[in-house]
Amino acid sequence: MTTDTADRQWPHLAGVLEGRTHILPVRVYYEDTDFSGIVYHANYLRFLERGRTDFLRLAGVAQSDLHADGEGLIFAVRRMTIDYFLPARMDDVLTVETRTDEVRGASLVIAQRILRGEEVIVTADVRVAAIAGGRPARIPDHLRRILGGEA
Repeated sequence: MTTDTADRQWPHLAGVLEGRTHILPVRVYYEDTDFSGIVYHANYLRFLERGRTDFLRLAGVAQSDLHADGEGLIFAVRRMTIDYFLPARMDDVLTVETRTDEVRGASLVIAQRILRGEEVIVTADVRVAAIAGGRPARIPDHLRRILGGEA
């Protein structure tokens, strides 16, 4: 099944956009937890990555098209600041919120939160670098507009 077919068949699989914020529900499975039944700290990074990927997908940016068989534009995490406030447990339904905070020439900052209901579990500020041909590359104007920056 192609990505386009899956997106049509399950339109909410990638979450929803509410204004400039992407909302993605994530259920905590056994595999996400440690021996105590609490989400292992590194697994929050996976939830955040899913949020960023689906945010781009719903904004109309197909990363597979950008990559163009390794010859196109890629986004790489350069720095992440993460704060853990509360533990999440098996079977919790979490919400990953993602929004663009800042767009610069060759990078952007993405603000993310993971919530359980109204409780903030994790916050993260992620600086992502645009790279083409192994070097920093200016984010194209059409992407800047999509991501909320000035063209």
